[in-house]
Amino acid sequence: MATKYLFASRYKTIGLIILIPSVILGLYTLINEWEPLFLDIPVFGLFVDDFTNSESFTGVIDNNILNEILGILIIISSLFVAFSREKDEDELITKIRLESLVWATYWNYGILILSFLLVYDISFYWVMVFNMFTILILFIVKFNLKLWSLRKATSYEE
Repeated sequence: MATKYLFASRYKTIGLIILIPSVILGLYTLINEWEPLFLDIPVFGLFVDDFTNSESFTGVIDNNILNEILGILIIISSLFVAFSREKDEDELITKIRLESLVWATYWNYGILILSFLLVYDISFYWVMVFNMFTILILFIVKFNLKLWSLRKATSYEE
C-alpha cells in the first residue's frame, strides 16, 4: 500500500476526537431511540416509500437526520483513524496495514455470510446497518493491536 494514499498522521488524532463521541452518541440514540425534534427536517430522498403505500422514485420526506449525521461522522472519522500515516511509517508498518486490511475484510464478509444463514427479517436489517462499520472497526482494532505488539517487542529487545 503506497503511503501517498494515506492521510497525514495528525488526522488520526482528529479522527479519534470525532469517532469516540460519535460512537457513544450513536449507541445512546440506538438504545434509547432518542431523536431530538430540532433535527426533524424535510429532506430529498431517492426511492421514497412511506407507510401510506405511496411509492415514488424521488421526493421530499420528513426525516430526523441524527442517524445520517452520526453515520457520516463515524465513517469519516474511522477512515481518518484507519488510514492516517504513522509517525514512523515504514515497509513493516505498510505490511501490517495490508495484512490487517485483508484480515478485516475476510472477517467482515465471514460475519455477513453467517448473517445471511442465521439472521432474518428486521434483525437482518440491523446486522446490515452495523456491517457498514464493521470492516473499518475490525481493521482499526487489528492494525493497532499488531502495532502495539510490534512496538512492545521492539522496546523489550532494546
